[in-house]
Amino acid sequence: MPKREDVKKVMVIGSGPIVIGQAAEFDYAGTQACRSLKEEGVEVCLVNSNPATIMTDKDIADEVYIEPLTAKVLEKIIEKEKPDSILPTLGGQAGLNLGMELAESGFLEAHGVKLLGTTALTIKKAEDREMFKETMEKIGEPVAASDVVENVEDGVKFAEKIGFPVVLRPAYTLGGSGGGIAHNTAELRKILENGLRLSRVGQVLVERCISGWKEIEYEVMRDGAGNCITVCNMENLDPVGVHTGDSIVVAPSQTLSDKEYQMLRTAALNIIDELQITGGCNVQFALHPTSFEYCVIEVNPRVSRSSALASKATGYPIAKVAAKIALGFTLDEIKNAVTGKTYASFEPALDYCVVKFPRLPFDKFIHAKRTLTTQMKATGEVMSICTNFEGGLMKAIRSLEQHVDALDSYDFSHLSKEELFVRLTVVDDQRIWVIAEALRKGISRQTIHEITMVDEWFIDKIHNLVRMEEKLKKEPLTKELLEEAKRMEFPDSVISRWTGIPEEEVAKMRYDNGITARYKMVDTCAAEFEAQTPYFYSVYNTSDTDEAKERVTDRKKILVLGSGPIRIGQGIEFDYCSVHATWAFAKEGYETIIINNNPETVSTDFDIADKLYFEPLTPEDVKNIVDIEHPDYAVVQFGGQTAIKLTMSLTKMGVPILGTDAKDVDAAEDREIFDEVLQKCEIKRAAGATVYTAEEAKEVAHRLGYPVLVRPSYVLGGQGMQIALSDEEIEQFMEVINRYTQEHPILVDKYLQGTETEVDAVCDGENILIPGIMEHIERTGVHSGDSISVYPSQSLSEHVKETIAEYTRRLARELHIVGLINVQFIAMGEEVYIIEANPRSSRTVPYISKVTGIPIVDLAAKCMLGYKLTDLGYQPGLQPEVGTIAIKMPVFSTEKIRGAEISVGPEMKSTGECLGISADFNEALYKAFLGSGVSLPKHKQMIITVKDADKGEIIDIARRYEKLGYIIYSTRRTAETLQENGVHARKVNRIGQESPTVMDLLLGHKIDLVIDTPTQGHDKNRDGFLIRRTAIETGVTTITSLDTARALVSSLEHQEEEKDLSLIDVAKL
Repeated sequence: MPKREDVKKVMVIGSGPIVIGQAAEFDYAGTQACRSLKEEGVEVCLVNSNPATIMTDKDIADEVYIEPLTAKVLEKIIEKEKPDSILPTLGGQAGLNLGMELAESGFLEAHGVKLLGTTALTIKKAEDREMFKETMEKIGEPVAASDVVENVEDGVKFAEKIGFPVVLRPAYTLGGSGGGIAHNTAELRKILENGLRLSRVGQVLVERCISGWKEIEYEVMRDGAGNCITVCNMENLDPVGVHTGDSIVVAPSQTLSDKEYQMLRTAALNIIDELQITGGCNVQFALHPTSFEYCVIEVNPRVSRSSALASKATGYPIAKVAAKIALGFTLDEIKNAVTGKTYASFEPALDYCVVKFPRLPFDKFIHAKRTLTTQMKATGEVMSICTNFEGGLMKAIRSLEQHVDALDSYDFSHLSKEELFVRLTVVDDQRIWVIAEALRKGISRQTIHEITMVDEWFIDKIHNLVRMEEKLKKEPLTKELLEEAKRMEFPDSVISRWTGIPEEEVAKMRYDNGITARYKMVDTCAAEFEAQTPYFYSVYNTSDTDEAKERVTDRKKILVLGSGPIRIGQGIEFDYCSVHATWAFAKEGYETIIINNNPETVSTDFDIADKLYFEPLTPEDVKNIVDIEHPDYAVVQFGGQTAIKLTMSLTKMGVPILGTDAKDVDAAEDREIFDEVLQKCEIKRAAGATVYTAEEAKEVAHRLGYPVLVRPSYVLGGQGMQIALSDEEIEQFMEVINRYTQEHPILVDKYLQGTETEVDAVCDGENILIPGIMEHIERTGVHSGDSISVYPSQSLSEHVKETIAEYTRRLARELHIVGLINVQFIAMGEEVYIIEANPRSSRTVPYISKVTGIPIVDLAAKCMLGYKLTDLGYQPGLQPEVGTIAIKMPVFSTEKIRGAEISVGPEMKSTGECLGISADFNEALYKAFLGSGVSLPKHKQMIITVKDADKGEIIDIARRYEKLGYIIYSTRRTAETLQENGVHARKVNRIGQESPTVMDLLLGHKIDLVIDTPTQGHDKNRDGFLIRRTAIETGVTTITSLDTARALVSSLEHQEEEKDLSLIDVAKL
C-alpha cells in the first residue's frame, strides 16, 4: 500500500521527564520516528515536557512544544496547530495513556483527528486486564489465572482455588508498593490488608505465581496489510519475578530448544494478529523450565525499552519502520536502511550474542533495599556485543562504571557454604557474583539452579569464567592461556591483578603474540548481505578478518566519547551534547566516530556518526579503537564525567584532545591549583581545605566552624556530598566516602547560604559568550540538578549579574577554556562567591540552548576547531534576555526505591526534568509543577512538620496555604509554633502514639501535600523518614525544602484554568 494521502501533519506525543521505568529509550524512538516522518514530507508537531532530550530540538520537528503532558494542554495545541493525526505509540506509557484519553473523550473525533499506529480498541485490549484476559482466551493463548478482589475473604477463597504461592498487586499504587508474594494463608491476609489499604480504589489483583519460570520476550512488527515478522527474541537470565528492566537480558535466546522457540514465535504472531496491531509490539512470555507449558505475561502495543534494545542488538530500526507503517506503507515497501538492499520484511538473523545489563542506583541510595522484584529500579542500562556469552557478560560488567570489572569485584569469599545457600535465595543486583562464589566453593550447578531457578546453561557459562579466573591465579601465563582469557574478554588490568604481572607487560605480551582486538560489523542478516552502515563490536579471535580495518579512511577524524549508561547525575543531557557535537563536526567535513555502550540513546543510533563502536568506555577498550582508527582528535567535553576521566589515558595514547587542555581541566578539579587561579582572578570563594582522613576533616571543621560541606573531588551529581553539623557526622560521612579507595583528596568547605546561580558559557580562547544566568529557587545546599532553576534570573541586581559575567570571563581566560564551561556561584546580597567550575558541558546546556535559541554545543564545537565567536556572528559577553521565562523543574523517582531517603540535599537524586515556559513568571512556575505531576488542589488538606531551625520560617508559608483554604495538620511542636502565630493548625499524634496519627491521615487518602524538613542523620526508624516514605508511596506530593514549598504556594495563588494556559513553540524562539 502506498503512503496515505490524508496524513499531512502529525502530532507526536513524547514521554515527558525521565523517570525509572520510562527513560531515554522513548527519546531515541521518538527522534528516529520524527526524522522518518519528515523524510516522507510530513509536517511534524511535537509535544514533550522534557527539555533535556534531542527530541525537543528544533532540528527534529517543525513545531516543538515543551509543555506539560496533560489532556487539556494537548487539546489546546490540537486546536491551535490543527494536525490531521496523532501518533501516541512512541511516548511510552505516558504517550499511550494521553492518546487513549483524547480518543475516549471524543475530542479527536470532534476535531477530525485520526489516531495513527494502533487503534484505541487495540490499545484497550492489550492494556485493560479483563479485556486482555478475554482476548487471550478467545484465541486459546494461556494467561496466568487471576482475579481482582476487594476484600480479604474473597482473596483467601480465590488463592485456595488456584493454589499457593500467589502474587498480589494493588491497583493504582505507585511503584508496586503494597504488593508481594504470599506462600500461605497467613502471609496472604497480612499483604492483602496492607494492599487494600494502600490502593486508591481498594482493589488487589491476586494471580497464580509463576516466578521461577523463564522469561522470554519477542519483538514483533506488523503492517496494515497483516504482514508480520519477528525482529528479535530475547531471554532474561533472571527468571520471572524480576522486572525485565532489572534483569540481565541476552539476545537471541540461548537456552530454548527449536520447538520452544517456534512455539512462542507462533504465539507472538498470533497475538499481534488478533489484536490487529500496526507497528512495533513487544510480547512477554513465561515458559515452564521443563515442560512445554507457557503463559502470556503482557503485551505492549507500543515502542518499549525492549524495542530500543532489539533495534540496537539487530540493527533493525524499529521506530523508523513503525513510523512508515503508520503512514500506510507495508513492510515489503520499506527499505532496510542498514543494508540498503533488503526490505523491512526480511527477518534479522544474528551471528553474535548481545548482553544487556541494568544500571541500578544503589550506589546513590546506600541505605535502600537492594532486592529486585516486579517493580523496576534501574535508571539505565548498558549493552555489549560479542561472539560468546562469557565475553558479552565481561564487557557489560565493565561498562557499568560501578567499580566492577570481573566476577570477584563484590567479595563474598567470607561466606561459608551454608551461608551461601541462604545468600543465593536473595534476589538482588549482586546475584551473579554470589553464583560465582558458590561455584568457587564447589556448590554444584544443579543445586544453584534449584535455589535460583537461573538456567543451568547460564550457570555453566559463569563457571567457565570462574575456571579461567582460577587458571590465571594458579598457572603460568602462556600464549594459549592469554589468548583464551582475551577471547572471554578479560581486561588486561584483571589478568594483571590475578597473575601479578604488571598490566604493561600483559599488554606487551599480547601485542608480541598478535593477540589484539578485531572488529566485526553488525549487519542484521548474519553476513548474508553487505551492510552499508558501519556499526562495530570487538572480538579476540585471531582467525577473523578485521572489518573495521578494511574501512579505515584517510579523512580527518574526530573521536567523540559518549557518556555510558544513564544514572542519577549523568543523564541524557550529555547524549544531547554528544550528538550535536557529532553533527557539527560532520558539517565541517570531519569523519566522526562515536564510542558508547548505552542502547537507549540517540548517539548509538546507526546513522548519527560515520562510524559507531559499541564498546565499554575504559582506557583499554578505547585504546584498541585508537590503534585501528588513529583519530586526529578526541573530544571529551560532551560525555560527562565518563569521558573526562579518559582524558589522561587518551593523552598517553598520543591523541590530541580538542578544546580545553588536559592540564587546565585538572586545574579546575584540583583544589590547590584552583585556589591559586581564583586568587589571580580576584574571585572570592568559601574557605576550605583538602583532607584525606576523618581526623584532618574534623580539624578543618573546627577551624571554619560548623556547618561544613564534605565531598570527594572529581565527581558528578554531587556523589557522596553532605552537609555536616558535628564531629560524629563527619566520621559517618568519611566512612561512606572511603568505601572505595580515593585517589583524590576530599574537600571540606565552610557552608555558605545564599542564592545559588549558574552559567554555561562558550569560549573561543579569547572571548566568551554567556547565553543567560540561571537562578535556583532553593538556597545553597540543594544540588543544582535537584533545584528549580529559573531563566532569566528574577532576584539578582544588575551589579550581581555583571559580576557573575565578569568572573566567568576572567576564569575562562585564566583556565584557557576552548569550548564549554559551567560555573556555579552564590550571591549573598551584592557579594558573589564561586562554588565550582566545570570545564565541560553540563546538564543545563540543552535547557539554556532551547530557551535562548543559542545553539551552544554547535558553537563550542566550532570554537574547538579554531573559529572565533565574532566570525560566527555573535557579540561576546552576556547576551540580552529573551522575552520568555523558562523554569526547569526536577522530577524524582524515589518512590520506586524502597527505603531510599527522599529529602533533597547536596547529593543529586532526581532522574529527570521538565520545563514550564511562558511570558509570565507565575504561569511558567505553574506549568513546571504541572509538568512534573503536581496537580493541586484535590482535597485541600496538608501535613506540615518541620525541624526546629525552620520553625520561624514556616509561619508565613503556612499562613499562605491556609488562606488558599487548606486544612493544616501538624505534629505537636510545629502545631504549637503555628497556633502561637495565629495559624490554625490541627495537632496530630506522632507515629507510635494513640490514633489518629500522621500515618492514619496519610492512609485515609485525603491529603494533598506533605511539607517535612528532615533533621540530619540516617536513622531509618525516625518518624520523619517513615512519613516521607509513606507519603510518596501513596502518591502524595512531598516537599522537603521550604523554598520549594514557597514556590508551590505562589504557583497555587496564581493558578489559572488549564484551558487558559498560553502556548509557546520553542522552534520559533
